[in-house]
Amino acid sequence: MTATQSVTLERVLDAPIDLVWQMWTEAEHFAAWYGPMGATVPVIEMDVIVGGGRHFCIEMQTPDGQSRMWFVGEYRVIEQPNRLVYTESMSNPDGNRVSPEAMGMPGGHPEITEVTVELTDVDGRTRMVMTHAGIPADSPGAMGWNMALDKLEAHLAGGRMP
Repeated sequence: MTATQSVTLERVLDAPIDLVWQMWTEAEHFAAWYGPMGATVPVIEMDVIVGGGRHFCIEMQTPDGQSRMWFVGEYRVIEQPNRLVYTESMSNPDGNRVSPEAMGMPGGHPEITEVTVELTDVDGRTRMVMTHAGIPADSPGAMGWNMALDKLEAHLAGGRMP
């Protein structure tokens, strides 16, 4: 994939690496911060083993009312607490993959994308580099990731985001 087909974000989080790992691998933690501002994760299942699945729903208020988007994926690499790689695809509530076009996305959006999270201990803090291959750096998905990582930072700090 070319650089225009991925978004890479880096943050240094004021939290130990093991806690940041839990934020990505434990359903209740992931649900507490994932998604753009104003979104919630009312349904989430995570089987964090290589070949294990993920299935979750993001819910948010839109000008047209309450909106739900479903996603599925598979864990490809798990190197606790340093590296996590998983796929992500849009799905229906039953967990069956649905094409991005069928969900109203522009043509050419890949059906399967891949997220890589790399964590490094930096004197008790955690350097996190997250790359989502298949999502253009200037896309709404990239903006959503920035909002989600802001929520992650607030969650780690014990704060609440609106």
